[in-house]
Amino acid sequence: MSSEATSNRMAQVGRTWSKLAGWVSGRPERRTAERLPVRTASQDFVDSRPLAVREMGFDQPLVWVVLGLMAWSLVMVFSASIALPDNPRFGNYSPTHFVVRHGFSIVMGSVAALIAFQIPLRAWERMAPWLFLASIVLLMLVLIPFIGKGVNGARRWIPLGVINFQPSELAKLGVLMYAADYMVRKMEVKERFFRAVLPMAAAVIVVGMLLLAEPDMGAFMVIVVIAMGILFLGGVNARMFFLMGALVVAAFGMVIATSPWRRERIFAYLDPFSEDHALGKGYQLSHALIAFGRGEVFGVGLGGSVEKLHWLPEAHTDFLLAVIGEEFGLVGVLVVIAVFMWLTRRIMQIGRQAIALDQVFSGLVAQGVGLWVGFQAFINIGVNLGALPTKGLTLPLMSYGGSAILLNLVALAVVLRVDAENRVLMKGGRL
Repeated sequence: MSSEATSNRMAQVGRTWSKLAGWVSGRPERRTAERLPVRTASQDFVDSRPLAVREMGFDQPLVWVVLGLMAWSLVMVFSASIALPDNPRFGNYSPTHFVVRHGFSIVMGSVAALIAFQIPLRAWERMAPWLFLASIVLLMLVLIPFIGKGVNGARRWIPLGVINFQPSELAKLGVLMYAADYMVRKMEVKERFFRAVLPMAAAVIVVGMLLLAEPDMGAFMVIVVIAMGILFLGGVNARMFFLMGALVVAAFGMVIATSPWRRERIFAYLDPFSEDHALGKGYQLSHALIAFGRGEVFGVGLGGSVEKLHWLPEAHTDFLLAVIGEEFGLVGVLVVIAVFMWLTRRIMQIGRQAIALDQVFSGLVAQGVGLWVGFQAFINIGVNLGALPTKGLTLPLMSYGGSAILLNLVALAVVLRVDAENRVLMKGGRL
């Protein structure tokens, strides 16, 4: 063998041992690292450099879909509320009263979202316990008679002049952040029930008791789904998760069984057109179903809804989808469902990508927002279609409601920040 062949052979052996040594030490050489999947953290790159988030951009399709939903919501809120001033209850309002306030909420929420986007996820992680504590304090304040505002027997709002703030919406974000931060801190004990689950369960129970005192069972259901979903995605033992699920179902069943007016809602849902329910608890649902029936496949046309003319109460809030179904038909309803399915899937993908990049808190927060938007849209659509009992939950990003729009946009801005940080890491930058 020639000396040149021998030297080449020795060089090849040297490279092989170099690769093996790199993998054993946890520091693979650069060429190998570049071929690894996305799970490799940015710090593994030798030539990594700090990159500003603005260099990398964000998920533009997600932004355009959100803007499209809000633009459509302006049209539908105006259509659903234009006849309300004919009702003596709203006699002092102009036909554009609700759409102007809805537009103002969108603008205010957009400004808040721009501010939220500038905050790194590390800062959100530090603020998580304080945000949760602030939501608890506000949930207590809303129950005080001279602070909280009651409407239709429910005390859920704090008047702030330009907006009636609903603390339950902040509680959704607060519980989401706290649960994600909790799972990151408790990773080492997630297999032990009492050390890993009970403290989080106690926090959710405190929030639940305050929400049921308002009462606002719909918001409580969303918060429970967010908390349990983050626990599951964070790696809590499956047996413990299903045990918690059974306990939650039993708890909700007990709450319904001990509340006469909640039992009436269940009976009305089962038979909304009966003589006992058509003019009572089943009134909204029966007229929502009539609206969908009138819309048929392609709808009666924008502005042509009859049910919004004082037949369907609060059509611009919880039952906005019924007006969409009447005016745009089955096609319009399917578009709404498809858009929310795409939106939820996109948000969950961003969260999964962050976890693959070892940004566990960011990933759990994004997936928690996906659960929030997806589950609340599912409940609202199910209620409107008569598939679920009536609950006071709005359609995210579309129904009239300042607090809901504000917190939805802030939560989506946090998701966009997660996506922007993911892009920085995948380009070899540092946060």
